[in-house]
Amino acid sequence: MKIFKLAICLLLCQNLFAQVDKAPAYPLLVHNPYFSVWSFTDDLNASTTRHWTGSNQSLIGLIKVDGKTYRFLGEEEKQMQTLLASAEEKNYECRYTEAEPATGWEKLSFDDNKWKTATAPFSDDEGSAKTLWRSKNIWMRRSFLLNNIPTQKLFLKMHHDDNVQVYLNGEKIYECTCWNDKSQYFPITDVIKNKLRRGKNVLAIHCENTAGGAWLDAGLSTEIPPSAKTMIQLAHQKSVDMNATQTIYQFECGGVNLSVAFTSPLLINDLDILARPVSYISFKTKSNDGKVHDAQIYFGTSTDLAVNLPSQEVTAQQYVSGDLSILKAGTIEQPILKKKGDDIRIDWGYVYVAAPISQKIKQSITGTNAALQNFVSGLPEKNKSTGKSLMLNTIFPSEKAGKDEKEQMLMIGYDNLYEIQYFKQNLRPWWRLQQGATIENVLQQSYTDYKTVLAKCAAVNDMIYHDAFAAGGETYAKLCIIAYRQSLAAHSLVKSPDGELLFFSKENFSNGCINTVDVTYPSAPLYLAYNPELMKGMLNGIFYFCEKSGLYDKNYAAHDLGTYPLANGQVYGEGMPVEESGNMIILTTAIAKAEGNAEYAKKHWQTLTSWVHYLETDGFDPATQLCTDDFAGHLARNANLSVKAIVGIDGYATLADMLGEKTIAEKYHSMAKDMAAKWQQLADAGDHFALTFNDKNTWSQKYNLVWDKIMHLGLFPAEVYNKEVAYYLTKQNTFGLPLDSRKTYTKSDWILWTSALAANQNDFEKLIYPVYKYCTETPTRVPLSDWHETTDGKQVGFQARSVVGGYFIKVLEDKWKK
Repeated sequence: MKIFKLAICLLLCQNLFAQVDKAPAYPLLVHNPYFSVWSFTDDLNASTTRHWTGSNQSLIGLIKVDGKTYRFLGEEEKQMQTLLASAEEKNYECRYTEAEPATGWEKLSFDDNKWKTATAPFSDDEGSAKTLWRSKNIWMRRSFLLNNIPTQKLFLKMHHDDNVQVYLNGEKIYECTCWNDKSQYFPITDVIKNKLRRGKNVLAIHCENTAGGAWLDAGLSTEIPPSAKTMIQLAHQKSVDMNATQTIYQFECGGVNLSVAFTSPLLINDLDILARPVSYISFKTKSNDGKVHDAQIYFGTSTDLAVNLPSQEVTAQQYVSGDLSILKAGTIEQPILKKKGDDIRIDWGYVYVAAPISQKIKQSITGTNAALQNFVSGLPEKNKSTGKSLMLNTIFPSEKAGKDEKEQMLMIGYDNLYEIQYFKQNLRPWWRLQQGATIENVLQQSYTDYKTVLAKCAAVNDMIYHDAFAAGGETYAKLCIIAYRQSLAAHSLVKSPDGELLFFSKENFSNGCINTVDVTYPSAPLYLAYNPELMKGMLNGIFYFCEKSGLYDKNYAAHDLGTYPLANGQVYGEGMPVEESGNMIILTTAIAKAEGNAEYAKKHWQTLTSWVHYLETDGFDPATQLCTDDFAGHLARNANLSVKAIVGIDGYATLADMLGEKTIAEKYHSMAKDMAAKWQQLADAGDHFALTFNDKNTWSQKYNLVWDKIMHLGLFPAEVYNKEVAYYLTKQNTFGLPLDSRKTYTKSDWILWTSALAANQNDFEKLIYPVYKYCTETPTRVPLSDWHETTDGKQVGFQARSVVGGYFIKVLEDKWKK
């Protein structure tokens, strides 16, 4: 009871101070790069919920009040029926040529007998293609027979890379000078649809590969009209509030108020709860007009949470375990750790929906339309055990909603069986390390611990808000709240065969790399501030790869460990020698600062020494190479990269000093200070310091200086920070400070680091407020992108990445002052 009262008290305190009511997207169920469901709109019922990649992973919530049905969560997806299967549904043959064909090639009457016959899809990816396509152009003709002309809306289902023109019986139905990375549906007008005929038809396509990968696959589908939509009203959303671990919505549904809370207990200070792949969803009802109302809640979870593509067949079942009624679903195929890449969703393991038996809920498995129709009309449900895009339905019993608030809850979990492949060995998720652990046990424990976990979440919510508020004020605290869950949920927690904690990031919406060092580097402040063990977990794999794997022989640090979820060695095409060596030494120094000892560095001293030797000879005036901002291209004589090398060298000296190696410490302290003095001369451009040593008509954010300041290294005088900050304040645009003078785009994590150089709160707030404005006004509604345009607030690239953990740099500085 005391724990429950504490949770209520802390939650009430948060309601007074710590609310974030606007974000680019809203985390609902977020645990790791695969189990990550978001709302991409301000109103929870304005769109289908999605995986962070943008693929639909539908959650549907309905409440029936006095016979009227309101939708408070999600939006019914378009239900498609295949007319002409794409290759992701079924292999098909077609005719093609890579030589430009004669005029009229797109027409129904064209003779394609001399073209080659092949099986789709066409691609340059040997692992995925049925037919390899490596030339610049391809023309494809696919003939098909129809017995009847469809009456429903017709859609082209298309995956193309790159530019494409598509014809149906000679009429152009789609054209785009672009590419997409997965199948999408494009509507076909009724005028064009009327060109279909009984008997033979032809889909003709020209695709041009201009750069990068190549792909061509197409089919046709019709839309199944939603049967219950006209009988469902929208609930009125009154508010949305986010704290560190929860997203909470308030609705008005006729005479009943409904509160819906999504709690993903990502407790950075409790690894066992952090690692549990279980989120809570609670529903609280109360009369808003003094009358008593009948209220009944429906919650649906699409089996698309367990597939990479909705065309994949799933199997589902309902059963009872302990105190819980459980729904379970996963693909029939179960290709464990067989896929890797960026825009990929998990298609192995199983999604679970669990609710207490004591709530007297009813659970079933149906198609989406049937689920909604049955709830609205009260018809009995017919269970399905296999199919595509099934709906896992949970219906709570009808209750009387009066003046006293009533709560019901359920849990959604995911068991991915194996989390990561680590140098060819498949690793279980952290929560499975206990002997005899099962997902049923974890769900039961999560249910048993519900009130206790909520109290712990409330404490973390309070800690994150108040630490950030104390460090940087209200606006800064809101930025940290927006960043918290996103950063943690971009990682997976496992243990190596040697017993080391591994905390692997995925380079989301970039190249899909796992454990990228220059993603770890900007993410670090959150983990250094609250749990250095997780920080070590982000470095351990890189140290192992460089020291023990036998697969790496460079004298500088590696860039990554592979493509998520396969951590088998670096896949990035070239190294970032100064960048990654500096990152690893600086972060190892920061761990020593956080822990008050250099024992972690001592374990890796030989490797750190090799890397500092590299920085000693090649770090101060870097040759042409990439840095973490690789999207900006190669750059020589990069002044900010030089700062990283200087700070890394002094960090090594600091570690040597802590380890009692006084001679080594003196040598490298002296070297770093000499370099810092020389840097000020070479980079000086009058009222600021230049982007490169050789061009004084440039400028850049010197975010790497922040480690000198917060670790009190004393390399650069305060005048350097002050001069840079004063100059930055003259260069800001509406949505932030550009990264440098080459472009107007920026990285928001670096702006937060740069803002920490400010000598006063006023300048700090001037630098961070445009970032907050971006977060609350960007027209790009996706999980927070750290790479955006400062002129219009639009996303340039990247989303849902862990690097927003870097927003906590001011919190870290504040903790290290104490």
